[in-house]
Amino acid sequence: MNLELVSIETDTIPLDGIFYTPRNGPVRAVAMFFHGNCHNFYMGPSRFMPATLVAEGIACLAFNRRGHDMVTSLGGRDIGGGSFQLAHEALADNRYAAQWLRGRGFANPVVIGHSNGGVLAAQYAVDHPDTPAVVLMSAHCGGRTIVPLMSKNGLFGREQLPQLKAQAQQMVAEGRGEELMLLPGWWWVASAECIVDFAENMPDTVACASQMKVPVLFLRGDQEVAELYPAEAFAAACSSPCEVRILPDCGHFYSGHEQSVSALIADWLRKTIKFA
Repeated sequence: MNLELVSIETDTIPLDGIFYTPRNGPVRAVAMFFHGNCHNFYMGPSRFMPATLVAEGIACLAFNRRGHDMVTSLGGRDIGGGSFQLAHEALADNRYAAQWLRGRGFANPVVIGHSNGGVLAAQYAVDHPDTPAVVLMSAHCGGRTIVPLMSKNGLFGREQLPQLKAQAQQMVAEGRGEELMLLPGWWWVASAECIVDFAENMPDTVACASQMKVPVLFLRGDQEVAELYPAEAFAAACSSPCEVRILPDCGHFYSGHEQSVSALIADWLRKTIKFA
């Protein structure tokens, strides 16, 4: 396959990514990958899945949102990354990527999102009902329930969450929202503004289901907490066809299942969308 390093313009810094296309044969469809919290285009599904999809004639755009990795260097000594991510900016980055694809002649891409990227993918599909299909890989519940549920399950501040959230809210009120705080469990470090935003402004995944107009494949590993990654609740609320697959002996990052998961998704897309 051909790999092209790309730069996607935004209203601030550009997004880096790779566009994968077939070396031989036509592009029959195109897919965008939305990475999870503190990930990037060169790890996880954004890395291990394109080869399988491109072999089916599906070009793939994998890109960094502005909230990629944990802390990343920008121009000079400026910093950014996942520790500073905001929901509205993440949603905008996905639209910028789709606009980049339209500029290359590829409208209405398939959307594949992992974890937090799955929540963003659900909202993207609601906002873009011409999307041919959406794949949610361990999409978390989002909304205002995600942070307390994560804390209860040993993530995002753990038992310190009430105090940390109150501290973050106070720092934002004092104009110190960009200052970093230690966050036990995960992300480990995040800005005060990011903590408040993630607790209050993420899309609600199950609420998106009732507005869905496109076919959905929702995957979850059997080692994951169903309350956090609500595949069944999403399917029950979904207003469009939704297939749920619970993968045996599988965790959140699909380690050891990369090839089988890629083949499963490629097969579902082949049956679900009409290739050009």
